[in-house]
Amino acid sequence: MANDVATDTTETATDAPDDAASARPDRRRRLESVRNMVLSMAALCAAVLALFVLNPDEEPDDTVQTMEYDVASVTAARAAPYDLLSPEGLSDRWRATSVRYDPRGAFGATWRLGFLDPGDEYAALTQADGDPARFITEVTRGAEDTGATERVDGRDWARYEGSKYDALVLTEPDVTTVVMGTAPWDRLAHLAGALEVRADRP
Repeated sequence: MANDVATDTTETATDAPDDAASARPDRRRRLESVRNMVLSMAALCAAVLALFVLNPDEEPDDTVQTMEYDVASVTAARAAPYDLLSPEGLSDRWRATSVRYDPRGAFGATWRLGFLDPGDEYAALTQADGDPARFITEVTRGAEDTGATERVDGRDWARYEGSKYDALVLTEPDVTTVVMGTAPWDRLAHLAGALEVRADRP
């Protein structure tokens, strides 16, 4: 009887390592399956990213909302207490992206018209009849008067330079006109030269 018990104990002891050994390959297979799945997902994501990078939008300009500004400038000219300016004769490569007239803005009656120039740089016209110094500082984001001027259609515009925008500024008794942006000086001058009084006031 004692020998039988010993034999049973020995068989049980020798069965345990076999079970552990068989469990290890199963665990290894599961880990390998998880790793393969992760690698497959990473490869798929990389492929999708590569397709996105190598095939950009064929018409990126569709993301820029352009608008017509003639009607808005006519309406603003009728309400403005000064001679409101609007560009005439710009090519189609100048795309208007914003237009707004605020009769009670922070700097008085304020007219603003924004563009992307032919080089996709920002250029804008803005006018107001409030405090000139505060208005210029605000719209140009702190640009400073260089003391130089730009002669445009017989009038001298002051040149301002700043870390964000450069600007051409024309200060008159009843209105301050600013042409500003990231566009180069020749484009800013071109926009300033295209400005004409919108003669639709009553």
